[in-house]
Formats: sequence, structure tokens, C-alpha cells
Amino acid sequence: MSEEFGPTFITVTDEDGNEIALEFIDALEYNGQMYQAFFPAETEEDEDDPDNGLVILKVIHEDGEDLLSTLDSDEELEAVYELFMESLFQEDGE
Repeated sequence: MSEEFGPTFITVTDEDGNEIALEFIDALEYNGQMYQAFFPAETEEDEDDPDNGLVILKVIHEDGEDLLSTLDSDEELEAVYELFMESLFQEDGE
């Protein structure tokens, strides 16, 4: 993804109705499904907070629109997380 124009941000609403700003990091396809990775745009000072890490959402096509959804299982999340880590660290090494 070109960062010629700067980072891309989106706002999502969690299950409690809280709005969260996310910065788009990368996208990839796994088992025929598209996934997108984000980092929280606004983080608390505590770097050890688990909510400050990578956020992975899957892209679902519904009624002609792309929607973002949480993953269905821990196994799916772990597999996709590993792929994103490989991709992100590979890009850093280039």
C-alpha cells in the first residue's frame, strides 16, 4: 500500500457502543477470505495494555458492501495473526 498520502484511518464501533479509531496497516487473503490489520490510533500510555496491539478484522461482503467483522474462532485469529506478523516483519527486513 502506498503511503504517499499518509496513513489511512477508520472508525469502528465495538459491542459496547464505543467508537475506536484504527490505523490501517495491511491486508491479506487467507483461505479465500480477506483480512485487514489495524493498530489503535489512540492508545493509552500503558504499552503493556493488550488493547494496544494489532487488531485483525475480516472483510465480509453483504448487500454489495464491504463490512468488517471479528474473526469466528481463536484458531482463525491465530493463523491470520501469524501471517500478518510474517508479512510485516518481512517488509521491515527489505
